[in-house]
Amino acid sequence: MKTLKIAIQKSGRLNEKSVELLKNCGLSFENYKSSLISPVSNFPLEILFLRDDDIPEYVQDGIADLGIVGENVIRETEVEVSYLQRLGFGKCSLKIAVPNNNSIQHLDQLNGKAIATTYPVILGKFLKEKNIQADIRTISGSVEISPGLGLSDAICDLVSTGGTLKSNGLVPFADVMSSEAVLIGRKGSEDEELVKELIQRIQSVLRAKETKYVVLNVHSDNLSAIISLLPGVKSPSVVPLAEENWVAVHTVIPERDFWNKISQLKQAGAQGIVVMPIEKIIL
Repeated sequence: MKTLKIAIQKSGRLNEKSVELLKNCGLSFENYKSSLISPVSNFPLEILFLRDDDIPEYVQDGIADLGIVGENVIRETEVEVSYLQRLGFGKCSLKIAVPNNNSIQHLDQLNGKAIATTYPVILGKFLKEKNIQADIRTISGSVEISPGLGLSDAICDLVSTGGTLKSNGLVPFADVMSSEAVLIGRKGSEDEELVKELIQRIQSVLRAKETKYVVLNVHSDNLSAIISLLPGVKSPSVVPLAEENWVAVHTVIPERDFWNKISQLKQAGAQGIVVMPIEKIIL
């Protein structure tokens, strides 16, 4: 049987969440903090721990079948890979930022200015779309300090909370792109059975994070109103209780609707509402 290979970040902001996701998929592996390759003992899979910049190319070239990497890295390296699943973590934005005492107020004022970045490809395309001629200066490392050193008038870098910008006297000026961790595959890999199975596991974990399992009690007279609020995956499960004319309703609520639904359920006569996290949802 073929052994799949999946490449993930060895160290950095996506490493911990990537490892957590794979373990939540029921995959058993060890030594991931000290090894560049970790075999999975209960699934035909090997995990490769690589630098961010190397992951898309490993997948494109077929060295790895799959990869977990930030969308910003894929866009910057301009590789040919398939997007298989957005993963919902590692969310950030690539922004242009300027010193907080700067007179730049509009994008066209960047014409002729120097912008420091570690993402020259993405920034170059953005500026071209906006018809802006700027001097892109590629810098590896601490881009935020370049305006203070007189190396640039602005920067273009990834921003999560904005704390690093603020501590360096910078303010966000323009959004270039949004990014999050994505599962990628080499072209055609999405049709392979093992890849499909792994994607299904990942999707079941992601669905579970987005939903809550709800159990409540309601009088039969109010059951129709309750069911209209709780469609469930297909429909709610209704179980008779020992007390006559009372039933227990079991269903799943999307996290985004959670609090609104709870309020509406109480108004419709629900009692004893219990809300629980879900480990997996397999459709």
